Amino acid sequence: MRTLFVPLAVLALAVPPAYSQQLQQPQTAAGLPTSSSRPAARTPEPAGPLTLRSAIAMVLQSNPSLSAASREQEATEGAIVQAGAWPNPVLGAQLEDLRRDNRTTTLQLSQPIELGGKRAARVTAAERVRDQAASALVARRSELRASTVTLFFEVLTAQERLRLAQDSVGLAQIATKAAANRVTAGKVSPLEETRARVAEAGVRVELLQAEGTLRSARQQLAALWGNPVPRFTQVDGAVDQLPAQAPAQDVEGRLFAAPVLRQARLEVERREALSSLERAKRIPDVTVSLGAKRVPASTDAEGASSRRNQVVVGLSVPLPIFDTNRGNLAEALSREEKARDDLASAELQLGADVAQATERLRSARATAETLQRDALPGAETAYKAATKGFELGKFSFLEALDAQRTLFQVRNQYLVALVDAHRAAGELDRLLGTYGEETLHATPVAR
Repeated sequence: MRTLFVPLAVLALAVPPAYSQQLQQPQTAAGLPTSSSRPAARTPEPAGPLTLRSAIAMVLQSNPSLSAASREQEATEGAIVQAGAWPNPVLGAQLEDLRRDNRTTTLQLSQPIELGGKRAARVTAAERVRDQAASALVARRSELRASTVTLFFEVLTAQERLRLAQDSVGLAQIATKAAANRVTAGKVSPLEETRARVAEAGVRVELLQAEGTLRSARQQLAALWGNPVPRFTQVDGAVDQLPAQAPAQDVEGRLFAAPVLRQARLEVERREALSSLERAKRIPDVTVSLGAKRVPASTDAEGASSRRNQVVVGLSVPLPIFDTNRGNLAEALSREEKARDDLASAELQLGADVAQATERLRSARATAETLQRDALPGAETAYKAATKGFELGKFSFLEALDAQRTLFQVRNQYLVALVDAHRAAGELDRLLGTYGEETLHATPVAR
């Protein structure tokens, strides 16, 4: 009896460490630390001017949501390991009749054997989840890059709007002083000076609004890398650069690899794998058993008695009579079809969103180029002429004030067009995904 029990006991004790080692191996090989052992990395923020490249680097290194997406991808690796694990063997012991002379002892080791490709189907489904997590990480990276570019140029245009507001305040002060001098000289009524001071107060209000817009834009940009209080003083870049208009064929080529469609296709593949798994579950598994049995003593013809050892071999198969997994299979197939419908819906919605963003980009570029080419030079010339004529007494203060307001409005419209263009380009990058450093390239406005 001992000769049979010892190998079974050794086998039972040797199996769990093997599976334990298998579960721990990906963690050791991949170096997956616990959440408390690896804090999120933080990039020192420069206290001086900030470039677009530095902003993107800090966001990609320190954004919490990107770190969360990376950890989700790491978690799926463990799910793949678990999906590929074999069923554990079962060690069983049984006693029949507690009286010593009539006692029968059975020690048995059972091993379930999966049939129908269940393990392969589980691994395939887990791998699709891993692919989805990797795709989500890439999509989040592209989204953050696009958001960084958009917010960077919003800060840049807010700086320019503040500079324009400061220039307008300076011009308004000059106009107020000139009106005061003309009133003192008796050339105009005091009403002209009052109007000038009212106009100057309005420009100062616009200056305060521009300062608040700049602070808000800086905070939104710094929040992407987790800093609620920005340290950088300003951003460094060319404010009059427009995002390039991608050719239609390039947009069509990027549509297929868009993050939302890639996620939808992976979801279809995952649902297909789950359907295969539910289909495989309809095939019952078998359990093979091997053991030893020690039976009570029996008396032979010569009157001698001895206990006997017997080898026990078994095979058990569940009968799929009541539960054939039909409901789970029907559910899996329906969800597979739903995933295909979601993919078709995502394709239609993506096409509409891309077309809208493309048109917004085209319109914003055309507006900015037209203002830069035609409106701004004329407004600047008219303002200079009106200001000079007002100082010489050839124009009234209202004419000079109207020229000043026109110039400020045209400049503000130009900045708004620049912001709209970068927002539309960022939306396209979010929808289609960014690759490499293409978002760093822009085209200057034709002068």
